[in-house]
Amino acid sequence: MDFLKTMSAGVCYYPEHWDESLWESDLKRMLDNGIHTVRIGEFAWSIMEREEGSFDFSFFDRFLDLCASTGMQVIFGTPTATPPAWLTCRYPETLNANADGVLYRHGGRRHYNYNSPVYREKVALLVGKMAEHWGRHPAIVGWQIDNELNCETNDFLSEADGKAFRVFLQKKYASLDALNEAWGTVFWSQTYTDWEQIDVPHTNAIASHNPSLLLDYVRFVSASALSFCTMQTEILRKFIEPRMFVTTNGMFGRLDNHEMARNILDVYMYDSYPNFAYGIDQTWDEDSLHDRHSSLDLTRVRSICPHFGIMEQQSGANGWYNRMEASMPRPGQLELWAMQSVAHGADYVSFFRWRTSPVGTEIYWHGILDYDSRDNRRLREVKAFAEDLEKIQEVCGADTDARFGVLQTVDNQFDADVDHWHGRVQKASEEGIFAAAQETHTTFDFVDLRQNTKLEELERYPVLFAPHFVILKEEETALLKAYVEQGGTLVIGCRTGYKDASGRCPMQPMPGLLREMTGTTVEEYTFRSPAEDMAEAEWNGRKLHVDCFMESLQAEEGTEVLARYTTSYLKGEPVLTERTVGKGRVLHFGGVFTRQAARRFLKNLGLAEPYEDLVKAPDTVEIVGRVKDGQKWLFVLNYLPEAQEIRLGEELVSLLDGEKAEGRVEIPAYSVAVYRI
Repeated sequence: MDFLKTMSAGVCYYPEHWDESLWESDLKRMLDNGIHTVRIGEFAWSIMEREEGSFDFSFFDRFLDLCASTGMQVIFGTPTATPPAWLTCRYPETLNANADGVLYRHGGRRHYNYNSPVYREKVALLVGKMAEHWGRHPAIVGWQIDNELNCETNDFLSEADGKAFRVFLQKKYASLDALNEAWGTVFWSQTYTDWEQIDVPHTNAIASHNPSLLLDYVRFVSASALSFCTMQTEILRKFIEPRMFVTTNGMFGRLDNHEMARNILDVYMYDSYPNFAYGIDQTWDEDSLHDRHSSLDLTRVRSICPHFGIMEQQSGANGWYNRMEASMPRPGQLELWAMQSVAHGADYVSFFRWRTSPVGTEIYWHGILDYDSRDNRRLREVKAFAEDLEKIQEVCGADTDARFGVLQTVDNQFDADVDHWHGRVQKASEEGIFAAAQETHTTFDFVDLRQNTKLEELERYPVLFAPHFVILKEEETALLKAYVEQGGTLVIGCRTGYKDASGRCPMQPMPGLLREMTGTTVEEYTFRSPAEDMAEAEWNGRKLHVDCFMESLQAEEGTEVLARYTTSYLKGEPVLTERTVGKGRVLHFGGVFTRQAARRFLKNLGLAEPYEDLVKAPDTVEIVGRVKDGQKWLFVLNYLPEAQEIRLGEELVSLLDGEKAEGRVEIPAYSVAVYRI
């Protein structure tokens, strides 16, 4: 695939929304402003199949031929996110349902279900016809599957989903006895004696559903989406040329995005809307990272696909007529946010959208151009960004210079979705570690732990955090032990190792399978009561906050206590320990990695300010390192409405202006500097 071998800019375009007389001038105007790729078609099913079985591709034939003649590249979306009215009215079994079992109706998007045999049949027919017709078109460089799988809703509760869920469970457990044992259905007399008694989790107004059922249901939702994506991908690859790539845009919940990227797609793409971090309905907080917070999601995307694309990059104010209000990017922010994506690994950035739609739900989801289509500030910023991309082409394909990793597993991601105790501490730690890393200018990676993960994938990180591995398997434990024994530092937090893969809690002390490595036992644990102050401890003479959740640890012989509680009813009890294992060490922290706690860990573990000799900067700017073939680059991003001063420790080349810089340097408001080091 040649597409991502150079950095480039694109835009989302909807020829069906505009008079055909505008097409050629739009395309030429895009090219004049540095845009060389358009994404089309992902909502245009009724254009291609206006009535059942009546396919007409002439509309997009004309547009694609025009793209070919003007030199515009195309990413073509399969339009399966918006089934036409004839389909959902004639085949209501293709519709998704709400928690009460009431079917959705036509008029929105993503109102179908993945498991309807009729829907899959109609999708397969359409995608096959598209691929056969356009699979060799010279303008097309890639294909997008559907649009934003699991967006709008990631609950699928139709009759077809219930049937498919039972098939999923029968394949997994083989017998009801095995399922009843795994789910612990003896509790509340939930034992199943027939497969037909099991259903997807509809409304249960009395109490709640079995958590083990919910965990398997989330796995089922993911498997359904992956199956739907696989079906389309396999059809496309029967017809399209090898030079064309297959992708989709994400990243949404209850979906194993890592599995999808590694085994189904050629490349993964993300939709980045930083302004949602401080929409109109949110209160401004001086301590919040606001649009800078988008870097957390981009870090997640990088764990899915290290070199990814942005299919939708925010270009204007966002909102539907009934929700999701976000203000217009201020001067400079449009290019800043696009460079934020590039800094974190995006080699392709496509803006949403070319021109704001004058009709429909998204009339306030502004594009580069407004309804009047006149040149404006945002178009000038897009052109400036495209020009800057050309100046930093040497960075294309570079990895992030990550100084530590945060481990994650799909089991724990799914469990945190359904278990509020788990989800609460997991979110707090991920947010805290991210904020601390931002403030100390420390680039990090999320590291996905799989059954086939190799030790060398972990060895590149001197320190790995496993904040709250509630579910822990023996093969994961063995891999973590090998990592530590060869010299790595593993840091775990509270709520570790107390569940098995089914969500049951084995009768063993925490941290479960890691006890041998940590040399600790959890003696007492509790959420912090809202009625009491945050607990504190002392580590290396400095305060360590223990917020949200508290554990007291019993240290075995050979395990050193690094910190004890200095406040709360646990005063004097150990909260942080260290144990040497082989050439490495394991730290066990009986708390959540809040912003302050995480910052203390980064400083005490020697991870903070890794570029301090080269760049001294206030914590109000973000610094991201990229590295390739021994060459490094630093992106310095200022998200504030006023200039920020940094100090360069030696003479560096600024790629964006080609000048050498040293000493005090001012980064203008909403601006970026890129240095070769």
